[in-house]
Amino acid sequence: MRRGRFTEDQIIGVLRAHEAGVKTADLCRKHGISDATFYNWKSKYGGMTVSEAARLRALEDENRRLKKLLAESMLDVSALKDLLGKN
Repeated sequence: MRRGRFTEDQIIGVLRAHEAGVKTADLCRKHGISDATFYNWKSKYGGMTVSEAARLRALEDENRRLKKLLAESMLDVSALKDLLGKN
């Protein structure tokens, strides 16, 4: 998965600056991001603290790992069923 140019700390800092009253266009120009990127960040990280964002990332990583394990086990079960069905 592609890692962005900005860390969660930086993203939350940009969002806090917006909450403090800085205009969206000024923030986007200053940080070199598009309006769409800003609003995606706002929908994902809006109202979060840095520790909550780190916890979110940890949960997403754990979820990704568990999905991979489930897919591998389902593949193993399917292969075993095919093998036993042919005998």
